Amino acid sequence: MKMREFVDSNFHHFNAGELKRCCQSGLEFLQSGGKLLVTIAGAMSTAEIGKTLSPLIRSGYIWAISTTGANLEEDIFKLVAKDSYHSISNWRELSPGYDSELAEKGLNRVTDTCIPEEEAIRKLESRLTKIWEDMDSNQDRLFPHEVIYKLVKSDGFSDLCEGRIEDSWVVAAAEKSLPIFVPGWEDSTSGNIFAAHCINGNVSNPNIIKSGTEYMIHLSNLYKENDVDLGFFQIGGGIAGDFPICVVPMLNQDLQDSVPLWKWFAQISDSTTSYGGYSGAPPQEKISWGKLDVNTPRFMIESDATIVAPIFFSYLLES
Repeated sequence: MKMREFVDSNFHHFNAGELKRCCQSGLEFLQSGGKLLVTIAGAMSTAEIGKTLSPLIRSGYIWAISTTGANLEEDIFKLVAKDSYHSISNWRELSPGYDSELAEKGLNRVTDTCIPEEEAIRKLESRLTKIWEDMDSNQDRLFPHEVIYKLVKSDGFSDLCEGRIEDSWVVAAAEKSLPIFVPGWEDSTSGNIFAAHCINGNVSNPNIIKSGTEYMIHLSNLYKENDVDLGFFQIGGGIAGDFPICVVPMLNQDLQDSVPLWKWFAQISDSTTSYGGYSGAPPQEKISWGKLDVNTPRFMIESDATIVAPIFFSYLLES
């Protein structure tokens, strides 16, 4: 049974029913000529979301991606060091002592999988440092994702890869020169490494990396120049989601411009609304902020994004 047939036949009520309605509405939106901005929070790259996101990027349905710095880099970490990742089946039963042993082995745990320090992070550090040092010498300035695009397009990069290039959403985005927005990039492993190289003097000018404010200016220009209906698919919450959706009220309210609101919206979340967190905010709340219209199709699937997102992406892709 194909994905669309399976979802349409079996997902009827509660979060399953909401996911079916979201899939059907999203497919209709894309088939009418719309495109999606996808936001990636959590540890979705470590969960290998690229397996279903990368073909969606290559299909042309994605207008842009907003992501945490961690998801930007962890897609590449997994690509170059897949064989050295360590999987833990009984992760709910681990003791602090076991995590201490993982630390001694250079295995950075993310729930049930471990990112190998030497094989993934340090393997790429020298290449990233070379890009930063060249930028410093040439007085170049790039966004964080542009640095990663340089990395994946550099000579010999494919020879480093242990995973399938086709499964990397970052490589797919680089192939399409897709706009990526990485607000708060400093809160990532590569952002920490960059700060360390600025502190030790290997890089003299921290401003070679363009700022979040410059990302917002870039996003605002792209949004104003855009001529297709844009939808918003949000995985989780936090800065990856809040940053790009705010471009609309910023343009309309702060600049007194006149741009259309987001035309379609869906979010996967496991947060509780009553706690007041952004991640759990219901879609209709965004109407009060001037992000969505009262008639905008809106969906909120309260479930595990590592399950829901691949189903949604596969539903859209199926011919």
